[in-house]
Amino acid sequence: MNIEKLKGHIPDAVIAQLPDTISKFALDTPVKLAHFLAQAGHESGGFKVVNENLNYGAKGLLSIFKKYFPTEAKAKEYERKPEKIANLVYGGRMGNGPEASGEGWKYRGRGYIQLTGKDNYKAFDAVVPEDILANPDLVATKYPLLSAAWFFHKNCLKKCVDASDITVTAVSKCVNGGTIGLPDRLKHFKEYHNLLS
Repeated sequence: MNIEKLKGHIPDAVIAQLPDTISKFALDTPVKLAHFLAQAGHESGGFKVVNENLNYGAKGLLSIFKKYFPTEAKAKEYERKPEKIANLVYGGRMGNGPEASGEGWKYRGRGYIQLTGKDNYKAFDAVVPEDILANPDLVATKYPLLSAAWFFHKNCLKKCVDASDITVTAVSKCVNGGTIGLPDRLKHFKEYHNLLS
């Protein structure tokens, strides 16, 4: 598998990290690596976004986080306040303390596949030398690819059985919880798989 063929298709900085990432997380076939790169690339807007954007208006909160914003009045109270939104939406779950703890914001989504929640940060911490729980921004600044590969390996790698559209759909649901952006994910999977095969 020649990862140099990915030049011009994904950033050089990502390609430079691939050998270590491939060996650490068993992304060692064209199918597995193409699935991973297609998902990470889509989730990060082409390997650019490393921090979750929680700057929602009331309308966005009512449609995306309806469970937490059952009324327009509550949504208006939180709109355009990313830290406050994260603490409500992520508080009291995924290992985070309650809303008032601030852990929803501290352990918000970071990396190419948004690592979210204290439990995931704690588990990823075992893979790197730094204290990720004390320095969660490292997921965005130093480990956006490695954290994405860790998450992918833990949760989705076993779904990477072949190059079919059905498999790309299954992997997309594993990463995203649904099929948002599926045409883009399919397009990039096919592109990367052709380059790597």
